[in-house]
This record gives sequence, structure tokens and C-alpha cells, in this order.
Amino acid sequence: MALIEDGLKIGTPVLIGIGALLLAPVVLPAAGAVVRPLIKATVKSGLLFAQKGRELISDAMESLEDITAEVKAELIAERKGPAPSPQPDEAP
Repeated sequence: MALIEDGLKIGTPVLIGIGALLLAPVVLPAAGAVVRPLIKATVKSGLLFAQKGRELISDAMESLEDITAEVKAELIAERKGPAPSPQPDEAP
């Protein structure tokens, strides 16, 4: 009896493997028809996510460049000092 039980323990995975090989030509095309649209949707979502990320980074860089230009202008204005106030014309 132990010999039969040991044979079933060894034979079961082998039988499952043989069954999988026999069913593969039937199951794989059907599975491919279902899986392909899912993979395409995943890739599409990834591309859209990457595009949105690039847009956000571009907007952030533009804002940072604007701030940098404003600070540079302020530093230049501080170096020049206050603008001289206009002197009233002297009357003769």
C-alpha cells in the first residue's frame, strides 16, 4: 500500500505537467486574447502617467526659473543702490 501512495505522490505532479502540455495549445490563445488588452491598458496608463509627470516637472522648472529671474533682478537693483530722486529745477 505504501508503494501505491508513494507512486501517487510522485506521479501527481507528472500528470499535472502532462495535462498542462496537452491543454496549452487550447488555453494559451484564449488566455492571450484576454491578457493582451490588459497589458495594453497597463502600458497606456504608464505612458500617460509618465507624460503627466513630465508636464508637472516642466511647470515646476518654469516656476523656479521665474523666481530665479526675479531674485537676480532684485540683487542687481540692490547693488545699484536707490535711484536718485529728481532735483527740482532751480529758478533764475
